[in-house]
Amino acid sequence: MERWTKEIIPVVKSGKARAVGVSNHNLEEIKRAEEILSAEGLHVAAVQNHYSLLHRSSERAGILDYCKEEGITFYAYMVLEQGALTGKYDKDHLMPERSGRGKSYNGIMDKLDGILAALKEIGEAHNITPSQTAIAWALAKGTLPIIGVTKVKQVEEAAAAMDVRLTEEEIQKLEQEGDKAGVHTLRVWEKDMD
Repeated sequence: MERWTKEIIPVVKSGKARAVGVSNHNLEEIKRAEEILSAEGLHVAAVQNHYSLLHRSSERAGILDYCKEEGITFYAYMVLEQGALTGKYDKDHLMPERSGRGKSYNGIMDKLDGILAALKEIGEAHNITPSQTAIAWALAKGTLPIIGVTKVKQVEEAAAAMDVRLTEEEIQKLEQEGDKAGVHTLRVWEKDMD
């Protein structure tokens, strides 16, 4: 992180890049990157970390709060946990067995009943899908969700989720169910932020 943060400075100063963002950085690393950049009149503009109802270590570690305080955009990736939180899959309807997603998630789908039920129930109260509910939750937390889409309908649903306002009680229920699942969804290239 030290090396690459220093090496990006001339790229930004030359105008070849407009801003600096970091990904999969813990709070200490983000603060250190900001320290290096601010000495040169630059700043961290964005943080991109894994953040979902099943994985909230960036929140627990204070990264979301730090980003809000410092005006840093937090991009949440894996908000839908590669489809595990869309309602399309469950313990009776697994992901393709030989896919990377299947290898990562099929073994934990039986633990997601509670969170999937909460996503569906809260979604129905707002006339939206479980996917939209998970996206609305991420937006309510002050993040910008990064979601993978392969169909026009998915883009339209994601855009519509921006207009949904979940109540504090709904947010708490989703988070409690996500915590109850007690699953580990980090992939091999990621680290826990706690």
